[in-house]
Amino acid sequence: MADGVRASDAERNLTVQRLDRALENGRLTPVEYDERVAAAYAATTRGELSDLTKDLPGHLW
Repeated sequence: MADGVRASDAERNLTVQRLDRALENGRLTPVEYDERVAAAYAATTRGELSDLTKDLPGHLW
């Protein structure tokens, strides 16, 4: 994946879904979750989205 490629709304939504699961599974605190969700919706590139989930199992990007 090219980190500099612009992220789509669908990619942002998929990232937030992964963050939802991570919160539900106890891998993120509520504060971490809120920060990452806000960052996901503000992200402009795939690389920015990737950084939000790279420490979670099943890293997609």
